[in-house]
Amino acid sequence: MSLFAVQYTYIDDAAARDASRPAHRAYLGELADAGTVVLSGPLAAVEGAPDAALIVVRAASEADARARLAEDPFQVDGVVAQVDVRGWNPVLGELFAALA
Repeated sequence: MSLFAVQYTYIDDAAARDASRPAHRAYLGELADAGTVVLSGPLAAVEGAPDAALIVVRAASEADARARLAEDPFQVDGVVAQVDVRGWNPVLGELFAALA
């Protein structure tokens, strides 16, 4: 399995995110328990840029990473405006051994 950095860019509707967040976190929690989601969380706000989040996913391919997140309530409910997926190859750092 490979690692993928997935960035969600959200629509400009915090109330919709708030409404979907419990189901979203439960869904990602299940994927984390299964070893698919390695890390997940919102990115810091940047003035003038839409809110976003980063999810590190273990998957066989980019298509597999996208498929594993396709049923995320944030995506199903239309809270995510864009999903960007890129392979990620960590090479060092405090968490490196835990990712192997």
